Order: sequence, then structure tokens, then C-alpha cells
Amino acid sequence: MKRTLLVAASLMLSILIAGSVRAQVRPTTLSPGPATQKPPATNAPLPDTRIAVVDTGAFADEKTGITRFVNAVKSLEREFQARQTELTGIQTRIKTLADEINKLSATSVVDPKTIQAKQDEGERLQRDLKYKKEQADADFSKRYEVVITPISNDIGKALEQFANQRGITMLFDISKLAPAVLSMSQGVDMTRAFIDEYNSKNP
Repeated sequence: MKRTLLVAASLMLSILIAGSVRAQVRPTTLSPGPATQKPPATNAPLPDTRIAVVDTGAFADEKTGITRFVNAVKSLEREFQARQTELTGIQTRIKTLADEINKLSATSVVDPKTIQAKQDEGERLQRDLKYKKEQADADFSKRYEVVITPISNDIGKALEQFANQRGITMLFDISKLAPAVLSMSQGVDMTRAFIDEYNSKNP
């Protein structure tokens, strides 16, 4: 549960950060020129571009990630632990009933009413599980918006400021691009530096 929640929160964090950073980028629109417009000179100066990468997935690492974010995820996990335990208990009971029905069905002498009673209970538990899981998911989403989203947005703003202060003109999230990266100098990865700075400012 803990690892699943951290992975899910990390994914949501990367999505929120991407949205926050993307909102600051203003698209450049080009007006169509006349058909006779001359092509740009080939010796035009190239723009000063500095590219860096950051691994937002590392932010959720329990030992080396962003402490404020990890603690918020853990507090949310504790808040929903009792409900998660209840759901797990219902799933276990459903499996136990299924095993009991299979064993009874394999015997030569069995009361059909006994099997029917267990099937009815299993169906009731399935409905109960579905309802409680949907309710827990809805409540979790609401609490995530309250507990995690403000922190994610703050991390996004801090990341943008961190990059701007260092003259970074293009920042990539390596957690989404990893399979496409064939080689990369460690000097372009600012993940550790950003995490350390953010943790120092948000102990």
C-alpha cells in the first residue's frame, strides 16, 4: 500500500508540475509572410540555449526525496489505513468463501442450501466491496487535492524558479523520457541539487 501510494502520488506530482511549468511557457506565433519573403540568413546567430533534466519520480523517494512531499503522502496514507485494512479484509473473506464453495462442490454429498448461502454472502460482500472502494477512492481524491496538490504546486513553482536562476531555457522530466535517452552527461541532471535546496528551504 505504501509503495503503491507513493508511486501514485509521484505520478500525480509529475503531472501537476508539468502543468505548472507548461503554464509559464508562452507559445510563439508566426505570422504568415508574403510568398516572396526571403528565407532567414543561414549565418544568423543561434539562440543561447541551456538544457537540463530533472527526475520528478525521485521526489517521492522515502529516503532521498522531498521530505515535505513524502511526509504529506505518509500522513494521507495513515489517514486511509483503516479503510484500506477494511477493504483488504473484505477481499480476503470473498476469497475464503470461494475456496469453501469449491471444496463443497467437490464432495459427493452436499446440501445445496449451504452452497447457496455462501454464494449469496459472497455476492453481498462483492457489492459491499465495490461501494466502499468507490467511496474510499472519491474521499481519497478529495483529500489529495487538499493535502498533496498545494505542495505539488509549490514544488512546481520552486522548480521553475530554480531553473530560471540558473539560466535553464529548457527543462525535461527524465522520468517520462528515460527510455528515449541514449546518453546523458550527469552535469545536466539537476534533480539532486533541486531536492537538496528545496529541503533546506522547507525543513
